[in-house]
Amino acid sequence: MTSVALDYGALTDLELAKRIAQRDTLAVRLVTSRNNQRLYRTAWSVLRNRADAEDAVQDGYLKAFAAIGSFEGASSLSTWLTRIVLNEALGRRRSAQRRLSQLRAQSVALIEDHRENLMGGFATSSSPEVAAARRQVAKLLEQAIADLPEAFRIVFMLREVEGLSVQETAEALQIAPPTVKTRLLRARRRLQTALAPALHDALRDTFPFAGQACETLTQRVLAKFA
Repeated sequence: MTSVALDYGALTDLELAKRIAQRDTLAVRLVTSRNNQRLYRTAWSVLRNRADAEDAVQDGYLKAFAAIGSFEGASSLSTWLTRIVLNEALGRRRSAQRRLSQLRAQSVALIEDHRENLMGGFATSSSPEVAAARRQVAKLLEQAIADLPEAFRIVFMLREVEGLSVQETAEALQIAPPTVKTRLLRARRRLQTALAPALHDALRDTFPFAGQACETLTQRVLAKFA
């Protein structure tokens, strides 16, 4: 009797969670590959630094997988992971702010006044498929989003860049749906003030996190998970 290969892509969130609890690396690979980009964008919207965001996503995954038994399916697995990574990013920022306050209180000069630019090289990386002008527009848009107040920036990233619904965004951030709508509206108005409407078409090219970068993050999580 021949065995039939399991179709991981057809598994429900609860089934995937159960397999991760059983240390199934194929389930881990599928879940990370599905969620890397959303979680990276969420972490970046808080930390605004590529390396810090990647570390927050990695540690968020590991904390989530360690507590995967608590996932009950009340929300989607993606939403559950988003909340965990968001909390991880916020915690990292609070820790960084405390360290900075301590350094300032002791009058210690900061060694790293200038860290890696906005997207850590992603925004300026060369690509034969993307014209130089389009890359520049995308970079300008990323900077404009980075300049938004945090509450607006996170909602904008999840709704406009990642494409979550109002309800999904509300669940991920644990705020009311009307608040999501209000913050998104205010974010749009601020961006419209700074940028021409034509820049909207460049949004799909901002914050790229796919291909090798996506695979590398998955490999990092798998290495720690194993």
